[in-house]
Amino acid sequence: MSDVVARTGRHHQRYENEYRLVAGCIPYKLKNDVEQICTLEDALEVLMVSTPDRDDLVFPKGGWEDDESVEEAACREALEEAGVKGDIDKKLGTWEFQSKRRQNSSSLEGICRGYMFTMRVTEELDSWPEQTTHGRRWVMVRDAFELCRYPWMREALEKCLRVLAEDYQPQLAELTEDILVASTIKEGNLHSTRSEITPKKPSNATIDRASHTAASEVTELSVRSPSCFMEPSTSSASTAAVNALC
Repeated sequence: MSDVVARTGRHHQRYENEYRLVAGCIPYKLKNDVEQICTLEDALEVLMVSTPDRDDLVFPKGGWEDDESVEEAACREALEEAGVKGDIDKKLGTWEFQSKRRQNSSSLEGICRGYMFTMRVTEELDSWPEQTTHGRRWVMVRDAFELCRYPWMREALEKCLRVLAEDYQPQLAELTEDILVASTIKEGNLHSTRSEITPKKPSNATIDRASHTAASEVTELSVRSPSCFMEPSTSSASTAAVNALC
């Protein structure tokens, strides 16, 4: 059980005209075990929460109360619904939407104004206040777009990608370079292992030296060979000379 207790009731709820003010965030982290990173989408994971009897997911959000800043409210909701702590680093914007109880209503009653942020997760708790009603799930960004329950949350996720790309592009480039270097070293070791078990082909210089040596040996053999191995001449003088040599 979590030692933190979730806030309930709306006696501290902030309102602005007819709008109920809501704060939320997109908790995120960067993967560091991918084999190849090309874009932020390949490295970024976002944390989404589930609700009973629904297959789609949402980002942590809830009422902004009058004794806290909007950033504090966003962090509190992430802790209560998803069991994570972190640092709020970017404001994504403001969206207006109907509360889940008034999704099919055309009246202004139940309309919300939501302030969304990005939150870099620094700690994940084993238990959290709303664990019985809100599960949590880390998903890749491309999957998050498909799982978002509300269109406005997809818009917030698109904005999240844009603002984080500006901050993390240098880090992604460095991480990509590290991966490429590690891959090159691994491939180099593989080539070294193969060279130890694969016979080496002789170089052209080695072949030339071998050919020259063979030619010299043939020449030397020809010089040393007695002329009696040659076909005899028909003249008597030649025959006598050959017999003398043999």
